[in-house]
Amino acid sequence: MYDAILFDLDGTLVDTESLSITAGMAAFAEHGHSVSRAFFESLIGSDDTASNAAFRRAFPGIDLVAVTESYRANYHAEVANGVPLKPGVAKLLPALRKPAAIVTSSGRSSAANKLSITGLAAHFAEVITRDDVAKAKPDPEPYLLAARRLGVSPARCLVFEDSETGAEAAHRAGCRVVQVPDILPSRGRWAHHVAPDLLTGARLAGLL
Repeated sequence: MYDAILFDLDGTLVDTESLSITAGMAAFAEHGHSVSRAFFESLIGSDDTASNAAFRRAFPGIDLVAVTESYRANYHAEVANGVPLKPGVAKLLPALRKPAAIVTSSGRSSAANKLSITGLAAHFAEVITRDDVAKAKPDPEPYLLAARRLGVSPARCLVFEDSETGAEAAHRAGCRVVQVPDILPSRGRWAHHVAPDLLTGARLAGLL
């Protein structure tokens, strides 16, 4: 049914969204700004450019460079303690019989670090990051690029995503979309299947 399998990274394969929110809230607090968890959750799936724009709108005049430095230090410390895999990852990836790629809104160095720490890099023929595209999710460009690099049609790609932003990007690219919500629930507007975990999603999509 499929010529390639494409995966988002954060919140889909690795359990990093909670780490990121914890690190971000601590960074803002260190600089005297109180930010709710709900605010950070609203940015799930966004790249740094979109997130920074939201922070500037919410906190005019903020020293975002200093806050970002604190966030990165906090986040790196969290990641250094280990990056848990999402349920089903350890069984699903070795079972794949088609080329696979990562399509993430993270930057190249951040994605490479997480893939290295978790030992997942060997499962993927391509890794598409925010640094590889002009437009980030929800634009379809990242998924279109992944399909092109793998030499397959987007319509023959199965995508696993957790966020609305990512699911929209994959849907607009013409891919088949399985959404496995992480922190935020979803009604599946952009998904063909919504599942509680990766293995269930793979079965619903006919992959297993």
